[in-house]
Amino acid sequence: MGFKQIIMYFKDLQIIEPILKALQDEQYSEPTSIQERAIPLILGRKDVLGSAQTGTGKTAAFAIPILQHLFLDPQRQKGQLKIRALVITPTRELAIQIAESFSTYGKYTGIRNTVIFGGVTQSAQTNALKRGVEILVATPGRLLDLIDQVF
Repeated sequence: MGFKQIIMYFKDLQIIEPILKALQDEQYSEPTSIQERAIPLILGRKDVLGSAQTGTGKTAAFAIPILQHLFLDPQRQKGQLKIRALVITPTRELAIQIAESFSTYGKYTGIRNTVIFGGVTQSAQTNALKRGVEILVATPGRLLDLIDQVF
């Protein structure tokens, strides 16, 4: 007797339609192991510490539930956007990748994000922050540089 494999889909994880639509655009239908385990916990407001190999979808495992929480928050303001989620990452390459993932998964939510990192002029980054974002992805050094200037 063999085991019957149960296939889980993103829709089985109680993800909202705007995010499901973005995932469908990317042709994602089945969550990876880390996504299958982490997303329900984070949606349930539990803390998660996860570890998985490169390319297994760790970013989606935390970005999808963050986007969902922010989208469904009844306190979400329609005026000036304020930072409601901060993701700190060690390198500019990873910061850019994470911000692109938030943009991809959140493209139908209206949630704005930006990324700040060192090694480039600050003006575009400070202007984006002044316009308002709900999700900020940052490297530690540049975040510390900008705290007194913008916040």
